[in-house]
Amino acid sequence: MEREIKDDNLVGTTGVKEGSSVQIKVLFFAKARDITGLTDLPLEVPSGSTTQDCLNKLVAKYPNLEEIRGCIVLALNEEYTTESAVVKDKDELAIIPPISGG
Repeated sequence: MEREIKDDNLVGTTGVKEGSSVQIKVLFFAKARDITGLTDLPLEVPSGSTTQDCLNKLVAKYPNLEEIRGCIVLALNEEYTTESAVVKDKDELAIIPPISGG
């Protein structure tokens, strides 16, 4: 039974208790830092949220992030990840745009 619960958490927000949430820390690098004016930000999202859900919430708050969304790399707790990864309480999500310059 425990295995089934873990699998459900991978798909998104299904089976989540209404009203429960997690607090994560979002780190901004390069152009993302320029757009938001922040190095980091606490973010509260519903339990079972994916990194994509977090990005959606961030883009709603900082619409200019949309211009780099297609080329950013995500890291969850210092490991590269995808937009389908589920975030947990106290996770650290890094938004890493391509670095340019010379």
